Amino acid sequence: MAEPHDRFLVAVDAGTGSVRAVVFDTRGNQLGCVAREWEHRQDPRYPGSMDFDWDRNWTLAATCIREALAETGIDPAAVAAVSTTCMREGIVLYDKAGKEIWACANVDARANDEVGELIRLNPQMERDIYKESGETYALGALPRLLWVKNKEPDIYKRIAKVGMFNDWLIYRLSGVLEVDPSNASTTGLLSLQRRDWDPAIPERCGLRGDIFPPVRECGDVVARVSAEGAAETGLAEGTPLVVGGGDAQLGCVGVGVVEPGQAAVFGGSFWQYEFNTASGATDPGCRVRVNCHAVPGVWQYEALAFKPGLAMRWFRDGFCQEEKREGERSGTDPYALMDAEAAKIPAGCHGMLCTFSDVMNFISWKHASPTFTNFDFDAAVFNKYTFYRAIMENTAMVTRGHVDLVHEATGNRPDAIVFATGAAKSPLWCQIVADVLGVPVRVPEVKEASALGAAILAGYGVRLYPDIPSAAEAMVRWDTVYTPDDEAKRVYDAMYEPWREVYAAQLALADAGLTRHMWRAPGL
Repeated sequence: MAEPHDRFLVAVDAGTGSVRAVVFDTRGNQLGCVAREWEHRQDPRYPGSMDFDWDRNWTLAATCIREALAETGIDPAAVAAVSTTCMREGIVLYDKAGKEIWACANVDARANDEVGELIRLNPQMERDIYKESGETYALGALPRLLWVKNKEPDIYKRIAKVGMFNDWLIYRLSGVLEVDPSNASTTGLLSLQRRDWDPAIPERCGLRGDIFPPVRECGDVVARVSAEGAAETGLAEGTPLVVGGGDAQLGCVGVGVVEPGQAAVFGGSFWQYEFNTASGATDPGCRVRVNCHAVPGVWQYEALAFKPGLAMRWFRDGFCQEEKREGERSGTDPYALMDAEAAKIPAGCHGMLCTFSDVMNFISWKHASPTFTNFDFDAAVFNKYTFYRAIMENTAMVTRGHVDLVHEATGNRPDAIVFATGAAKSPLWCQIVADVLGVPVRVPEVKEASALGAAILAGYGVRLYPDIPSAAEAMVRWDTVYTPDDEAKRVYDAMYEPWREVYAAQLALADAGLTRHMWRAPGL
């Protein structure tokens, strides 16, 4: 239970699968968390669509806030500030009365035809837009807005503003709509250098350039909780609302990766490699994403590995029923039981290789069919734990490729990596990452970092701390540092180039139609 003299920070996190409200004290201790799962349903008329139900989902978000305050016993008047974070790429469209009229979640894939239309309009335009915005058509908002224009013209005519989900949460709490550069940069409609909208980008594509709300830097107080917002959430009317940002950028804030030259890896369903830079310059080869960081004056190169967490879940559920039963019986995480056995397998998995996610190539983004190869029919050597460890090693190899890719684009590589979120709970995976990258891997106490990042921005916004780095230093604490094992590093160094060549061969099979791509960007 909170002491009456304390002050608190509330973070609201709108993730892909759930929304949650998390309460922190000003030292970074998590005091309470309430989450509600939500679904983004597919419109049966449009395969690949992910509709966002703004009314139902706001009810869920407001319920989380109210219940988190009740769970912690906090006086709402003691909340110093609230900030928000969310899945990136999802967009909300509003009419001139401020009413939501259309919204989609982050990996909505209904606009495949529109990507093709944009490529036919001007085959060079995607590269030109990337140089300005750091985005391609793969994840950006341009194809989606064009889809609305083509498929829902009545809605398109009514659009007055476009925003993201973190600023939508603040809008619902206050009635004020302003966006932040960290999340807005993921739309492909922002000038990286100016950290502001570039109306010329949509206008080149035959889209409107007059639908943009103001941009406000992360960490600014943008509004205060309205009477209506207070009634719906239990927050005190007038509580400061601080501009938050995208989940990956706020995750970096939540693990103290706030200065140029620092780097983090977030290991969830997808793995993100984030490298901070003092320049918003893009990659001449258009291979890697560039975003605004949530720290003013800092940008990030971002490279994504597809589906490591999902591959692990598939392997657990498909092949490790014994460990799941034992976990239920003993109260142990099945992954911990699997890790204990996989740790007995030597580095390199006796030469076996796994391929699923490729190193990122943003301008032509696709992945080979998942494959295990180079194993023998010797159950004592190639058992299920060998295959399990191979998934871990594949993911670390992709991460090494991303470190090299960003080095090629910037001339810089980190001398240490911060590793957070779900995969960082595995000591074995942490050690494999350290061995493959050849640098120390630091793991914070708070593995789920985005909400803490929002709390850090909230504390900075009301000047409990003089700047974002100071706030992060005060609120982030460290768990373990993993240093590379020299022998394992030699094994992985020898594996890396053969792994790249095997992956290229597997991708060629998929390109030839002999196997199925695990994923490829719309329009390819």
